[in-house]
Amino acid sequence: MKRILRRLAVLALSLLPVLPALAGETIVIAAEDDWPPYSSVKADKSGPEGVTPELVRAAFKLKGVEVRFLTVPFARCLHYAETGRAVGCFNATIVEGNRNTFHWHATPMFSEELAIFARSDLGEDQLTLKDLEGQTVSITIGYTYPTELMHNQRIVKFSATSDAQQLRMLATGRVRYALVNTLPGYLRINADPALRGRVQRVGQISVDGFWIAFSKTHPDGKRMAGVFEEGLQQLKASGRYDIMLRNFRKRVGAD
Repeated sequence: MKRILRRLAVLALSLLPVLPALAGETIVIAAEDDWPPYSSVKADKSGPEGVTPELVRAAFKLKGVEVRFLTVPFARCLHYAETGRAVGCFNATIVEGNRNTFHWHATPMFSEELAIFARSDLGEDQLTLKDLEGQTVSITIGYTYPTELMHNQRIVKFSATSDAQQLRMLATGRVRYALVNTLPGYLRINADPALRGRVQRVGQISVDGFWIAFSKTHPDGKRMAGVFEEGLQQLKASGRYDIMLRNFRKRVGAD
Protein backbone atom coordinates (compact mmCIF):
# COMPACT_ATOMS: atom_id res chain seq x y z
CA MET A 1 0.00 0.00 0.00
CA LYS A 2 2.82 2.40 0.90
CA ARG A 3 4.54 1.62 -2.41
CA ILE A 4 1.35 2.51 -4.31
CA LEU A 5 0.98 5.77 -2.41
CA ARG A 6 4.61 6.69 -3.15
CA ARG A 7 4.07 6.03 -6.85
CA LEU A 8 0.94 8.18 -6.86
CA ALA A 9 2.84 10.97 -5.11
CA VAL A 10 5.64 10.82 -7.70
CA LEU A 11 3.06 10.85 -10.51
CA ALA A 12 1.30 13.88 -9.00
CA LEU A 13 4.58 15.77 -8.69
CA SER A 14 5.49 14.97 -12.30
CA LEU A 15 2.22 16.52 -13.48
CA LEU A 16 2.68 19.81 -11.64
CA PRO A 17 4.47 21.63 -14.51
CA VAL A 18 1.67 20.60 -16.86
CA LEU A 19 -1.20 21.84 -14.73
CA PRO A 20 -0.88 25.57 -15.50
CA ALA A 21 -0.95 24.83 -19.22
CA LEU A 22 -4.00 22.62 -18.83
CA ALA A 23 -5.70 25.28 -16.76
CA GLY A 24 -5.06 27.89 -19.46
CA GLU A 25 -4.61 31.59 -18.85
CA THR A 26 -6.63 34.78 -19.11
CA ILE A 27 -5.41 37.99 -20.70
CA VAL A 28 -6.84 41.51 -20.93
CA ILE A 29 -7.17 43.15 -24.34
CA ALA A 30 -8.54 46.64 -24.96
CA ALA A 31 -11.32 46.85 -27.57
CA GLU A 32 -12.39 50.06 -29.28
CA ASP A 33 -15.92 51.09 -28.43
CA ASP A 34 -17.18 53.01 -31.48
CA TRP A 35 -16.32 51.32 -34.78
CA PRO A 36 -19.34 49.23 -35.72
CA PRO A 37 -19.72 46.69 -37.20
CA TYR A 38 -16.16 45.62 -36.35
CA SER A 39 -16.00 46.60 -32.68
CA SER A 40 -18.35 48.70 -30.57
CA VAL A 41 -19.72 48.65 -27.06
CA LYS A 42 -22.92 46.68 -26.46
CA ALA A 43 -26.08 48.58 -25.62
CA ASP A 44 -25.93 47.30 -22.03
CA LYS A 45 -22.22 48.30 -21.74
CA SER A 46 -21.30 44.72 -20.86
CA GLY A 47 -18.48 44.47 -23.39
CA PRO A 48 -17.67 44.74 -27.08
CA GLU A 49 -19.63 43.33 -29.99
CA GLY A 50 -18.66 42.86 -33.62
CA VAL A 51 -16.57 40.55 -35.73
CA THR A 52 -13.22 41.59 -34.23
CA PRO A 53 -13.90 40.44 -30.66
CA GLU A 54 -15.40 37.27 -32.15
CA LEU A 55 -12.22 36.57 -34.15
CA VAL A 56 -9.92 37.47 -31.27
CA ARG A 57 -11.77 35.28 -28.81
CA ALA A 58 -11.91 32.34 -31.24
CA ALA A 59 -8.22 32.51 -32.21
CA PHE A 60 -7.01 32.69 -28.61
CA LYS A 61 -9.39 29.95 -27.50
CA LEU A 62 -7.73 27.59 -29.97
CA LYS A 63 -4.50 28.17 -28.05
CA GLY A 64 -6.09 27.70 -24.62
CA VAL A 65 -6.19 31.42 -23.78
CA GLU A 66 -9.30 33.19 -22.50
CA VAL A 67 -9.76 36.89 -23.21
CA ARG A 68 -11.26 39.60 -21.03
CA PHE A 69 -12.02 42.84 -22.88
CA LEU A 70 -11.77 46.46 -21.75
CA THR A 71 -14.09 48.40 -24.08
CA VAL A 72 -12.85 51.98 -24.37
CA PRO A 73 -12.40 54.80 -26.92
CA PHE A 74 -9.71 53.97 -29.46
CA ALA A 75 -7.16 56.54 -28.26
CA ARG A 76 -7.41 55.13 -24.74
CA CYS A 77 -7.28 51.61 -26.17
CA LEU A 78 -3.87 52.31 -27.73
CA HIS A 79 -2.73 54.05 -24.54
CA TYR A 80 -3.63 51.00 -22.46
CA ALA A 81 -1.57 48.78 -24.78
CA GLU A 82 1.35 51.20 -24.90
CA THR A 83 1.52 51.52 -21.11
CA GLY A 84 0.94 47.83 -20.41
CA ARG A 85 -2.46 48.09 -18.74
CA ALA A 86 -3.69 45.75 -21.50
CA VAL A 87 -1.70 43.17 -23.43
CA GLY A 88 -3.01 44.60 -26.70
CA CYS A 89 -5.54 46.84 -28.46
CA PHE A 90 -7.68 46.46 -31.57
CA ASN A 91 -8.37 47.56 -34.31
CA ALA A 92 -5.05 49.15 -35.32
CA THR A 93 -3.38 49.77 -38.66
CA ILE A 94 0.40 49.79 -38.97
CA VAL A 95 1.78 53.20 -39.94
CA GLU A 96 5.15 54.85 -39.68
CA GLY A 97 4.24 56.48 -36.36
CA ASN A 98 3.35 53.26 -34.51
CA ARG A 99 5.38 50.57 -36.29
CA ASN A 100 8.02 50.43 -33.58
CA THR A 101 5.70 51.22 -30.66
CA PHE A 102 3.99 47.83 -30.55
CA HIS A 103 4.54 44.16 -31.29
CA TRP A 104 2.61 43.07 -34.41
CA HIS A 105 1.40 39.62 -35.44
CA ALA A 106 2.31 38.75 -39.03
CA THR A 107 -1.17 38.39 -40.52
CA PRO A 108 -3.84 41.13 -40.39
CA MET A 109 -7.21 40.05 -38.99
CA PHE A 110 -9.03 41.56 -41.99
CA SER A 111 -8.79 44.42 -44.49
CA GLU A 112 -11.07 47.42 -44.92
CA GLU A 113 -11.15 50.34 -47.34
CA LEU A 114 -10.49 53.90 -46.18
CA ALA A 115 -12.87 55.82 -48.42
CA ILE A 116 -13.48 59.41 -49.39
CA PHE A 117 -17.05 60.51 -48.75
CA ALA A 118 -18.68 63.65 -50.18
CA ARG A 119 -22.14 65.15 -50.50
CA SER A 120 -24.18 63.39 -53.16
CA ASP A 121 -25.16 66.62 -54.90
CA LEU A 122 -21.54 67.31 -55.89
CA GLY A 123 -21.58 64.47 -58.42
CA GLU A 124 -17.95 63.49 -57.83
CA ASP A 125 -16.41 60.04 -58.26
CA GLN A 126 -13.10 58.16 -58.50
CA LEU A 127 -11.23 60.62 -56.28
CA THR A 128 -7.78 59.88 -54.88
CA LEU A 129 -5.49 61.35 -52.23
CA LYS A 130 -4.18 63.91 -54.73
CA ASP A 131 -7.69 65.32 -55.24
CA LEU A 132 -7.89 66.28 -51.56
CA GLU A 133 -5.13 68.87 -51.83
CA GLY A 134 -6.46 72.35 -51.23
CA GLN A 135 -9.73 70.98 -49.83
CA THR A 136 -11.23 70.73 -46.34
CA VAL A 137 -11.11 67.13 -45.14
CA SER A 138 -12.27 65.64 -41.83
CA ILE A 139 -10.52 62.89 -39.88
CA THR A 140 -11.31 61.26 -36.53
CA ILE A 141 -9.15 62.15 -33.52
CA GLY A 142 -6.99 59.26 -32.31
CA TYR A 143 -7.42 57.08 -35.41
CA THR A 144 -4.45 55.90 -37.46
CA TYR A 145 -4.30 57.14 -41.05
CA PRO A 146 -1.78 56.52 -43.86
CA THR A 147 1.46 58.41 -43.39
CA GLU A 148 1.29 60.06 -46.83
CA LEU A 149 -2.11 61.51 -45.91
CA MET A 150 -1.06 62.88 -42.53
CA HIS A 151 2.19 64.36 -43.87
CA ASN A 152 0.52 66.11 -46.81
CA GLN A 153 0.26 69.72 -45.64
CA ARG A 154 -1.67 70.74 -48.75
CA ILE A 155 -4.72 68.93 -47.35
CA VAL A 156 -6.66 71.11 -44.90
CA LYS A 157 -7.60 68.70 -42.11
CA PHE A 158 -10.40 69.16 -39.60
CA SER A 159 -10.60 66.89 -36.56
CA ALA A 160 -13.81 65.18 -35.44
CA THR A 161 -14.44 63.23 -32.25
CA SER A 162 -15.95 60.29 -34.15
CA ASP A 163 -16.80 58.98 -37.62
CA ALA A 164 -20.42 59.91 -36.91
CA GLN A 165 -19.42 63.52 -36.33
CA GLN A 166 -17.35 63.47 -39.52
CA LEU A 167 -20.40 62.47 -41.56
CA ARG A 168 -22.57 65.12 -39.89
CA MET A 169 -19.94 67.77 -40.64
CA LEU A 170 -19.96 66.61 -44.26
CA ALA A 171 -23.75 66.67 -44.58
CA THR A 172 -23.96 70.21 -43.20
CA GLY A 173 -21.21 71.52 -45.45
CA ARG A 174 -18.58 72.20 -42.80
CA VAL A 175 -16.06 70.14 -44.78
CA ARG A 176 -15.90 69.10 -48.44
CA TYR A 177 -14.75 65.52 -47.77
CA ALA A 178 -14.81 63.00 -44.93
CA LEU A 179 -12.42 60.07 -44.57
CA VAL A 180 -14.30 57.07 -43.18
CA ASN A 181 -13.92 53.33 -43.67
CA THR A 182 -16.44 52.11 -46.21
CA LEU A 183 -18.46 49.49 -44.35
CA PRO A 184 -18.64 51.42 -41.03
CA GLY A 185 -19.44 54.56 -43.02
CA TYR A 186 -22.38 53.11 -44.91
CA LEU A 187 -23.67 51.44 -41.74
CA ARG A 188 -23.94 54.88 -40.13
CA ILE A 189 -25.35 56.53 -43.26
CA ASN A 190 -28.09 53.94 -43.75
CA ALA A 191 -29.11 54.19 -40.09
CA ASP A 192 -29.45 58.00 -40.10
CA PRO A 193 -32.21 59.70 -42.13
CA ALA A 194 -30.23 62.96 -42.00
CA LEU A 195 -27.38 61.28 -43.88
CA ARG A 196 -29.14 58.73 -46.10
CA GLY A 197 -29.08 59.90 -49.71
CA ARG A 198 -27.12 63.04 -48.83
CA VAL A 199 -23.57 61.63 -48.61
CA GLN A 200 -21.84 58.87 -50.53
CA ARG A 201 -18.48 57.26 -51.26
CA VAL A 202 -16.62 59.11 -54.03
CA GLY A 203 -13.12 57.66 -53.90
CA GLN A 204 -10.46 55.65 -52.11
CA ILE A 205 -7.43 56.51 -50.02
CA SER A 206 -6.24 52.96 -49.31
CA VAL A 207 -7.19 49.41 -48.38
CA ASP A 208 -5.63 48.66 -45.00
CA GLY A 209 -5.07 45.63 -42.84
CA PHE A 210 -6.14 45.73 -39.21
CA TRP A 211 -4.21 44.17 -36.34
CA ILE A 212 -4.07 43.84 -32.59
CA ALA A 213 -1.36 46.22 -31.41
CA PHE A 214 0.43 44.17 -28.74
CA SER A 215 2.16 45.93 -25.88
CA LYS A 216 5.93 46.26 -25.67
CA THR A 217 5.54 47.22 -22.01
CA HIS A 218 3.35 44.31 -20.88
CA PRO A 219 5.46 41.22 -20.05
CA ASP A 220 3.19 39.00 -22.15
CA GLY A 221 2.90 41.32 -25.16
CA LYS A 222 5.47 39.76 -27.48
CA ARG A 223 4.54 36.21 -26.54
CA MET A 224 0.82 36.82 -27.04
CA ALA A 225 1.44 38.34 -30.47
CA GLY A 226 2.94 34.99 -31.45
CA VAL A 227 0.18 33.00 -29.76
CA PHE A 228 -2.50 35.02 -31.55
CA GLU A 229 -0.80 34.56 -34.93
CA GLU A 230 -0.77 30.79 -34.38
CA GLY A 231 -4.43 30.78 -33.39
CA LEU A 232 -5.41 32.96 -36.35
CA GLN A 233 -3.62 30.60 -38.75
CA GLN A 234 -5.41 27.62 -37.18
CA LEU A 235 -8.73 29.43 -37.54
CA LYS A 236 -8.02 30.06 -41.24
CA ALA A 237 -6.81 26.52 -41.89
CA SER A 238 -9.94 25.02 -40.34
CA GLY A 239 -12.27 27.05 -42.57
CA ARG A 240 -13.92 28.72 -39.58
CA TYR A 241 -12.38 32.09 -40.38
CA ASP A 242 -14.05 32.25 -43.80
CA ILE A 243 -17.36 31.13 -42.31
CA MET A 244 -17.17 33.79 -39.58
CA LEU A 245 -16.39 36.57 -42.10
CA ARG A 246 -19.09 35.40 -44.48
CA ASN A 247 -21.71 35.27 -41.71
CA PHE A 248 -20.59 38.69 -40.48
CA ARG A 249 -21.00 40.28 -43.91
CA LYS A 250 -24.47 38.75 -44.31
CA ARG A 251 -25.43 39.97 -40.84
CA VAL A 252 -24.56 43.57 -41.64
CA GLY A 253 -25.95 43.45 -45.19
CA ALA A 254 -22.57 43.78 -46.91
CA ASP A 255 -23.22 40.95 -49.40
